[in-house]
Amino acid sequence: MKPNLKKITFQTIFICFALLLVSCKSEVKKKEISTVNEKPNVILIMVDDVGYGDIAAHGNEWIKTPNIDKLYAESIRLTDYHVSPTCAPTRAAIMTGHHNYRTGVFFTIKGRSLILEKEKTMAEIFKANGYNTAMFGKWHLGDNYPFRPQDKGFDDVLMHGGGGVGQTMDYWNNDYFDDTYVHNGKLKKYKGYSTDIWFKKAMQYIEKQKDKPFFCYLSTNAAHSPYWVDDKYSTPYKDNENIPNAAFYGMITNIDENIGKLVEYLKSIDLMDNTILIFTADNGSAAGNKMGEGEDRLDGFIAKGNNAGMRGVKASMYEGGHRVPFYIHWKNGGVNVGQDINTLTAHYDILPTLIDLCGLELKEDLKFDGSSLVPLIQGDKTNFEDRIVYVNTQFSTDPVPWKRTALMHQNWRLVEGTELYNLDLDPEQRTNIADQFPEKVEAYRAAYDKWWAEISPTFEEKPYFIIGHQAENPATLFCHDWHSETFTPWKQDHIREGQINNGFWRVKVAETGMYNIKLRRWPEETRLALNAKAPLRSALPGTSVTESKKSKVLIIEKAKINIQNKEISKDVNPSDEFVEFEVELEQGETHLQTWFTLDSKEELGAYYATIQKL
Repeated sequence: MKPNLKKITFQTIFICFALLLVSCKSEVKKKEISTVNEKPNVILIMVDDVGYGDIAAHGNEWIKTPNIDKLYAESIRLTDYHVSPTCAPTRAAIMTGHHNYRTGVFFTIKGRSLILEKEKTMAEIFKANGYNTAMFGKWHLGDNYPFRPQDKGFDDVLMHGGGGVGQTMDYWNNDYFDDTYVHNGKLKKYKGYSTDIWFKKAMQYIEKQKDKPFFCYLSTNAAHSPYWVDDKYSTPYKDNENIPNAAFYGMITNIDENIGKLVEYLKSIDLMDNTILIFTADNGSAAGNKMGEGEDRLDGFIAKGNNAGMRGVKASMYEGGHRVPFYIHWKNGGVNVGQDINTLTAHYDILPTLIDLCGLELKEDLKFDGSSLVPLIQGDKTNFEDRIVYVNTQFSTDPVPWKRTALMHQNWRLVEGTELYNLDLDPEQRTNIADQFPEKVEAYRAAYDKWWAEISPTFEEKPYFIIGHQAENPATLFCHDWHSETFTPWKQDHIREGQINNGFWRVKVAETGMYNIKLRRWPEETRLALNAKAPLRSALPGTSVTESKKSKVLIIEKAKINIQNKEISKDVNPSDEFVEFEVELEQGETHLQTWFTLDSKEELGAYYATIQKL
């Protein structure tokens, strides 16, 4: 079924005509696009950890998502749309149009959620085409220069730290309510619930930008753990034995409420019709399901909840880990009818699609791993019928062939190179039929080997924090980004409990000179001494949730740093907030590693290191 052509405006006819000429010279393309009087605005809503089965319109009879359901009814829906099984890799792929392997983002921690400096993002492309750009909420592709959203093309940024509220780079003791976030590089306290704040601030931004085109990336941290939400959202779900996590459902209900407010606001200022509105998620459900007894916690079969008949949840290599919702609505473009597209699509298709829909001109010769969905929306499946899509999450610092990988082709799935499933006959992936189709397995493995040979050389490119640069001086590095195979402390709870661990940071010294390095156990905003015990938090406002995390005293006796083969040690004054070093550094790439030696003689890394060029 094709979009309703009667609803395509004069403006859109020019855009579509320009799309037919994408192979022409750039100056011809520019001439065609220049005839368009008004470019569409773009709002990309990315929710966290919400799976395909966590929405009422997808058959979940227990959750209430009326506003998402309404958007579903008025949108093109991709029913076989796949992302990476965890969040940072998905975000890297959407932002760049590249497979996440090509971007340097392999995982969510261990220094592998940092997007390579060379990568050109969606925001940079929109900005180069005259759009104002903004993001609200979760970034998770790096909290330091040169990885921050303001370094990657966003004009206005309001974000929490890390991959979720309560992680080590997030402001200490943020808990979704009345938290402190980073606005354009500066800390600021906000009143209200996190999701409400992202949407409210996005609407305030739109109000200022409504007379010129904008790209708004609205990326909620909900429904990521911890599952904290006002009781008025979770209480309606608490007595239902079919719902594994009432608070998780409550967080989605709050998201739905905010989407309704956003749509009504866009209508009230007459922007809804010429706004491309996308709703999607970063990976499979995190808490909407419960595994059966004895099942693997990620890859097992569902016993409770709604997973749309799929196996596996967030981080799984099976379908439930990476098939997620995707709706796109644009009335002026004729993309406002309830229509399913059942063809295999992926996260790296989104940027090429928006480039086509908005008539954007590329200043560079960018090659995408994805393909524009515009022909597919118009009924042409030529570029999609025989494509292969690869997704995985490795839980390691360097990719390994086939590890937790799914190869997808039409209705076929080859998992880890050994398990073959036909989703038409076995949507829950219960029966491995690899022995029945050895030729197909062999062909898929050959295709994978060819792809791996092409993409694996990019693994040699490493992301480096740049220290001593005017864009961020001083810069505070977080243990979340340690390169380490035995990594633990990525949550603030781990810091409270004094997890013993260590790793190194890859850093690039911007300028030769003298540098000051301060090592901390606790983040600067706490003002806690090195040997202090963190106070407990009180009950969360509007909820029945209380904080009971234990805090452990660490008796730190010595501190040490190693950078550019310079090793310096110091005794620790237990009442100080930090241990301070000064060291002369040469311009160039290096590693920084730190050590705290305890009275027990155990060693761990400094959880926080602040580096400043003097």
